[in-house]
Amino acid sequence: MAENAEEGGLVFHPMDQFIIKPLFGGDISWYTPTNAALWMGFAVIAVILLMVVGSSKRAVVPSRGQSVAELAYGFVYKMVEDICGKEGLKYFPYIMTLFMFIVCANFLGLIPTAFTPTSHFAVTVLLALAVFLTVTILGFVKNGAGFLSLFWVSSAPLALRPILAIIELISYFVRPVSHSIRLAGNVMAGHAVIKVFAGFAVITLVSPVSVVAITAMYGLEVLVSFIQAYVFTILTCVYLKDALHPHH
Repeated sequence: MAENAEEGGLVFHPMDQFIIKPLFGGDISWYTPTNAALWMGFAVIAVILLMVVGSSKRAVVPSRGQSVAELAYGFVYKMVEDICGKEGLKYFPYIMTLFMFIVCANFLGLIPTAFTPTSHFAVTVLLALAVFLTVTILGFVKNGAGFLSLFWVSSAPLALRPILAIIELISYFVRPVSHSIRLAGNVMAGHAVIKVFAGFAVITLVSPVSVVAITAMYGLEVLVSFIQAYVFTILTCVYLKDALHPHH
């Protein structure tokens, strides 16, 4: 966390926690089990335990696990219905899976010594590209060439429409970039700040201040972990709405 440098100062390495390492040593190849793969697996298991095992009994008086599962289900269901309408509910399972995976990965990453896979662009870019390709293909399947009306702002003056079409086209292809960077950047920044404060905690004079700061940052990161999963999901719903109803 912090170590003495040769010149007598302190050197912090807040980014070491994001290094991908093989679980069994050796070089990393595409088939090598890594800490990132391990914690993504834990996130999948957590989703299954919460949503499948936790709600399997379906009691009239729900248990804590069933209550959390029902709350998450209702929260995402309402989000999809409000943004995409009744037509978007058929895609609810995909959006629910996205939300639960991201929020579980974020929360598991707050465990000390854990690895946070959503802090890596390789993970968030893949999630964002999956959303981008899904809504784009769906847009053309549902609307045919009419999906291109998404880029044609018919309410604008005719002279401005070609310029706006170019801007809309560029912004559309930037979507997966902003979608992925927003999630990974916020998660990485929060964890790095916590690591920095934890490094300062070894210094006696500022240790009490560091402990308070770590506690505050940790509480903030719990909130950020949920908010970033919510933001990623709600943007997915907005993009899905554009695919279902592309007309301006």
